[in-house]
Amino acid sequence: MKALVLSGGKGTRLRPLTNTTTKQLLPVANRPILFYIMDMVREAGIADIGLVVSSEWGDQVEQAIGDGSRWGTKVSYIVQPEPAGLAHAVKIARQFLGNSPFLMILGDNVYKCDIKGFVAQFQEQSIDALLLVKEVNNTNDFGIVELNAEGKVVRVQEKPQKPRSNLALAGIYLFSSAIHRAMDFIKPSPRGELEITDAIQKLLEMGKEVRSHILTGWWLDTGKKDDLLRANRAVLDEFLKPDIRGKVDSGSQVVGKVEIMRGAVIEDSTIRGPVSIAENCRVKNSFIGPFTSIGKGTVIEASSVEHSVILENCRIYCIERLADSLLGKGAELMKGEGRSKAIRLFIGDDAKVEL
Repeated sequence: MKALVLSGGKGTRLRPLTNTTTKQLLPVANRPILFYIMDMVREAGIADIGLVVSSEWGDQVEQAIGDGSRWGTKVSYIVQPEPAGLAHAVKIARQFLGNSPFLMILGDNVYKCDIKGFVAQFQEQSIDALLLVKEVNNTNDFGIVELNAEGKVVRVQEKPQKPRSNLALAGIYLFSSAIHRAMDFIKPSPRGELEITDAIQKLLEMGKEVRSHILTGWWLDTGKKDDLLRANRAVLDEFLKPDIRGKVDSGSQVVGKVEIMRGAVIEDSTIRGPVSIAENCRVKNSFIGPFTSIGKGTVIEASSVEHSVILENCRIYCIERLADSLLGKGAELMKGEGRSKAIRLFIGDDAKVEL
């Protein structure tokens, strides 16, 4: 079995951050989102991975992932010139995939998922597709799967106006090589993309058996600022382990699940987890509250920060309360004269804000 990881797309809802990097490399708990997907693929026991990248950011992704040896895998890079749909990504990867069954997974989501059980179900059954689905309230935003009384998939629609189910496609799929034949029959949708939902529906029309696997854990998209903050919170809460490798002076207090990496220095400060502080940070006379990730080389002085994602090499000075914020690389935030109040920010790389 092979894996196809989709890491194209423009990430327009996360601009200006995605003007300088691809969204799949933005950090959650101080690790690129794409790293968590690589972890899942390796956990599934798959070592041959095709990574679909955009022409704009392919080099950046390749620099981060390399040849895949960090995960004990082999990675092949497949360039998608334009984000023309999930089915288009499969189509351009046909040479890599050959006749192998494959796992397809989106590179910009994070999951708490029994990926081994998902793959095992597919391997134990003689079927041509297994779809990971999740119950949702906002059915108009997703591809929706309709099941019959026996639990077989009978219909798949992309963002239907009158959905017949609340089961949404969660961005992880398993396919046999039959999906390639189905691809030959589909045409671009009204939005100009080759939809994977159309390809799955064609499989059904061809008489192929398609099953679903209900996700009981969480699934979080990272397409917008608040989505990224929710993903950061979930990963910190679920997976972070206490790990103090940096220097914490006697005037500081560290409470709960806190990760402080080598070279970081904490002085006269309180760190209340879950919090991840990367290498070579300096936190002085400050409070770092729960669900915060601080990128390497960042300096925070005389400030309070909570429920935020701070990328690398930022500078935060004299900010009374920074919350629910996302700061790009090299951003500078400092307090000017005037009355203090809580602020909410989403600023890009190298921005400088005086308050």
